[in-house]
Amino acid sequence: MTTKNKGLTNHEVTVCLKGGAVLGPFKATWSTEVVSDVRELLKDYDAFLQTGKQTRFKYHLHDSEKRLSHTLVLHFTNVTGIYDCVELSEG
Repeated sequence: MTTKNKGLTNHEVTVCLKGGAVLGPFKATWSTEVVSDVRELLKDYDAFLQTGKQTRFKYHLHDSEKRLSHTLVLHFTNVTGIYDCVELSEG
């Protein structure tokens, strides 16, 4: 994936679960041209932490470099944290 895409960000997402289990890391790309739920996952989890309510359970994380799609089905009551490492583009 080239950095020519407008607003391109490359993420590496790891989900920590109750009991110590870990899902990931999952590589995911987001841009205005690439459909991926990586940002929505983090926004929804943050909203859950504030309100205790969850309305969405399935997220698709697209890795454009390897041409993979990861599907995560999560109940946030079982999640203890989400780590999102974002590759920053140069100047």
